[in-house]
Amino acid sequence: MRLGTRLTLGLGVLSLAVFTVVGTALTMYMHDYLERQLSDQLKLIQTVQAKDAAAHGTVRRKPYYGWYTAVYDVSASGDAVTLRRPSDVPDDTRAMAELARAMARSGTELTRTARIDGEGTYRLRGCEVEPGVVLVSAAPVKDVEETVEQLVTVQVVVFALALSALVVSGRRMLRRGLKPLSDMAHTAHGIASHDLSESAARLPLRADGRDGGLEVAELRTAFNTMLEHIDDSLAVRAEAELRLRRFVADASHELRTPLMSVRGYADLFQYAAANEPAERERHLARLRAEAARMGVLLDDLLLLARLDAAEVETPPLRPAETDLVELVQQAADAFRAGHPGHPLTVTADTGPLVLRLDPQRIRQVLDNLLTNAAVHTPAGTPVSVAVSVAVSAAGDPESVLVRVTDAGPGVPAEDRERVFDRFYRVDKARSRDRGGSGLGLAVARSLIRAHGGRIELSGAPGATVFTVRLPLGGAGLTDR
Repeated sequence: MRLGTRLTLGLGVLSLAVFTVVGTALTMYMHDYLERQLSDQLKLIQTVQAKDAAAHGTVRRKPYYGWYTAVYDVSASGDAVTLRRPSDVPDDTRAMAELARAMARSGTELTRTARIDGEGTYRLRGCEVEPGVVLVSAAPVKDVEETVEQLVTVQVVVFALALSALVVSGRRMLRRGLKPLSDMAHTAHGIASHDLSESAARLPLRADGRDGGLEVAELRTAFNTMLEHIDDSLAVRAEAELRLRRFVADASHELRTPLMSVRGYADLFQYAAANEPAERERHLARLRAEAARMGVLLDDLLLLARLDAAEVETPPLRPAETDLVELVQQAADAFRAGHPGHPLTVTADTGPLVLRLDPQRIRQVLDNLLTNAAVHTPAGTPVSVAVSVAVSAAGDPESVLVRVTDAGPGVPAEDRERVFDRFYRVDKARSRDRGGSGLGLAVARSLIRAHGGRIELSGAPGATVFTVRLPLGGAGLTDR
């Protein structure tokens, strides 16, 4: 049963109980009031009838139609009563005689309601005319009962109409008040019927409206907030699935080339090994080179996977107190030895900078950035590395900046957002032997994030600047 129906039924039952109590109390009060009125009327009439009975020995003046009057002589003991004649009495006078006996015993005026056979229910009242003489008057209560019955009928009709109107109007009011809840239920059903298995599933449904009061407004806000969280989770999931598919496709594509090379050289080695030793050695060297290339690629993929898992676990780092300036000098010396065609300058705004970081991983980041500058610029292009300390608005040291700048052609604006994506290359025509696998910048960004820092790309045509920002003290790093 729906909530609105249950509330309506509850309202109807409560109203019915209230109407029953009110009607019963009103009926009882009216019944008692009419009986008191009849008793007072009997008392007033008996005042006149008592004088008539004292003067003539009986009542000559007739009361209202249907009323009865009797004068009884009561014995001294009060057990025997004698009806004086003539009297206007019904055939059954037992109730009136009994009241006369009770009057004789009590000595006070009495009033009671009794049943007279063949006549109905009467209101009896007795009074003493003189010692030994009792006047008993009887008035029918039929009019009282009919009036009470009519009152009950009117109450039943009026209360039934009022109850019907209350239930109908209450149902409409409850339906209007519960409409926001019905709308939210409809929205929930719409979400349940929505296909959440789609890769780009979104939830365009929301609970709108302003009706329903404060409680419903709070529920609506919480409901919409929940939908926003679900929507964000679906978007994250869809993005993760898209990245995973792209990653698997790119990884498969990257591994296919060296594997095909290994297979080709293996076939050549099979036929050439017994013919010429020099050719055999050349093929073995190519096999080792392709295997090493696959090993580097797999190592980068494994490192990226471990860094991705580090979002909920401890980063796979081995931090130690390291002088960053010295680490930059070591990377610069290695770069000069490996790329003599690119002049390199190193500047530092401060002396030794001792930070808590993983020296091998930071060195890997520096090597990747410098190698990237050498690979994507023509020979003779100058490269520079600058180390500085960034200060906050209050003038306190905040972080350390390492800028790697080259004077090459620069990175197009449309590619700057994706240069840190895995397997992404700005120059699609560059061979993989010269351009690498496209994982260097992705690994660099993940390693810097694991250290609590960030890496950014800026510049313009004719210049490319990679800025590495590391926090002072190596916040968040723990020994493994």
